[in-house]
Amino acid sequence: MPQIHLPSDSGSLQAFEWPETKACPRPTSHFNRTVYAAAHVATHTLRNGQIAIDWDSTLAFRQHIWSYGLGVAEAMDTAQRGMGLNWTMAKELMARSADLSAQIPGALMAAGCGTDQLSPTGTYSLQQIIDAYMGQLEWLAKLGIRPIIMASRALAAAATHADHYLTVYGEVLSQVHQPAILHWLGEMFDPALAGYWGSRDHYQAMETVGELMQGHANQIDGIKLSLLDTQKELLLRGRLLPQHKLYTGDDYHYPELICGDEQGYSHALLGIFSAIAPQASWALQQLTCGKKAQFMEILAPTLPLARHIFAPPTQYYKTGIAFLAWLNGFQPSFTMLQGLEQQRNPTHLVELFKLAANAGSLYNIELAASRMGTWLTQVKWT
Repeated sequence: MPQIHLPSDSGSLQAFEWPETKACPRPTSHFNRTVYAAAHVATHTLRNGQIAIDWDSTLAFRQHIWSYGLGVAEAMDTAQRGMGLNWTMAKELMARSADLSAQIPGALMAAGCGTDQLSPTGTYSLQQIIDAYMGQLEWLAKLGIRPIIMASRALAAAATHADHYLTVYGEVLSQVHQPAILHWLGEMFDPALAGYWGSRDHYQAMETVGELMQGHANQIDGIKLSLLDTQKELLLRGRLLPQHKLYTGDDYHYPELICGDEQGYSHALLGIFSAIAPQASWALQQLTCGKKAQFMEILAPTLPLARHIFAPPTQYYKTGIAFLAWLNGFQPSFTMLQGLEQQRNPTHLVELFKLAANAGSLYNIELAASRMGTWLTQVKWT
């Protein structure tokens, strides 16, 4: 094992003791859950010093996810949608990923349909918001990609009661080219979405969601819930029509929610699964074979890592996802759009390294140790 010394809580350097890890084989059959990993975008520095999307690395990362049997949720929050990835960039990202997925048998893909072509500082009518959704929906239809109807900051700002959400979503769902996935993104991921669905009370908001899903049952595949609350997910899951899926977006409690019980189970659309694709795949292979204990055992070491990456302020989890991708060699440098790599402090990232190693989520230990060692000599601790 390579030697690396990491800062301790006291500030002194201590030799890191590498845990034993096991390789995770790729699947040979389909899982008994529908699972998407929300993928980030890799970046590099151009000669003029600007940060830009590294298309080769970005697409190679998606190929990595597909190789483990997971679907790719494209151009979502994890890809810095609304935090560096604008609609023009998202369109190109979707098109490139769609072209690649067409070359990979069985590659599952869905992508975010939002309203982020609207200025974040503008004020918009409901019809303008509907039109923005429709413009993105047309692009996804052209590419043949399942739409994930993302929560809209513009709608959150414009809507004054639940009926406004029902009106907007009803119009959008009436035009979908294939059943869509709704996305309820909680305010812990984006503070601008507080009060979504017309109420700051999540239980009251569920009533609106239930009415929407029952009224447009054939236009909806399911809903991704990102509230980081097990009980709320179980409650909403129990209210869904049999034809609808609950895609957990709970990066704190995903093993138990996906495993399920006699009352049911959740499918998954998770940012953390892009960081732990091999372990997620191996666990799902066990679950598909009916080995629930093994499923839980494989994912248990990944929970401390996930909870650390998604710790408040949760919207900056993307920094941890990119840092881990860089350590694993999936991108040439630890840079992000809009300089988002600066939003987690060095102490947080040192702990992330330790937790990733303990979770078996560093897949090339020599490379990870080398990059971490170099980073430690360059990072500013003040």
